[in-house]
Amino acid sequence: MSSEDTIQTNSEVQTIAVAQDFAKTLNAGDVVCLYGTLGMGKSVFARAIIQTLCSDSNMDVPSPTFTLVQIYEPENAPAPIWHFDLYRLEDADEIYETGWEDALGNAIVLIEWPERLGPLKPRKSIDIHISAGDDNPNQRDFNIKRAM
Repeated sequence: MSSEDTIQTNSEVQTIAVAQDFAKTLNAGDVVCLYGTLGMGKSVFARAIIQTLCSDSNMDVPSPTFTLVQIYEPENAPAPIWHFDLYRLEDADEIYETGWEDALGNAIVLIEWPERLGPLKPRKSIDIHISAGDDNPNQRDFNIKRAM
C-alpha cells in the first residue's frame, strides 16, 4: 500500500517551499530517499528540510558528499536528523561505517543517491524522484511515494 503525489516547481524558491511543507510531515523513523541525476535539486531539497526542522532558514547545511553523513540534533525537531549523501559510496556495506544502524528507527533520515544502498535500502521509505521538466530548464517534477 502506498500514497503518491506529484508536485511541479518552476524555481529553486518554489522547490524550497515544497521542501519546507514536506518537512512538517516528518517524524522519527522516517527515511526519505532522494532520487535524481546531478543538478536536479536533491541537496537543495534536503537543505530546506533540515533548515525547517532546525527552525533556522539561514543555517549552514553543507553537503555530506565527502563525509557521507551529517548529523543534526535540534532541540525543537521531532527527532535527530541524519543527512546521507552516498554519491561517493563504492560498496553498500561501507554504510555501516557511518553509524547507519543508529540512524534507522530513531531519527529522520535523508538519503541522497539511495540507489547506492542496493539491498540495504529500507523497505519502508518515502521515495522522492526528482526530474527536469520538458519546457522550462528550472522546472522540477517531484514524485513523492510513501510506502506504508
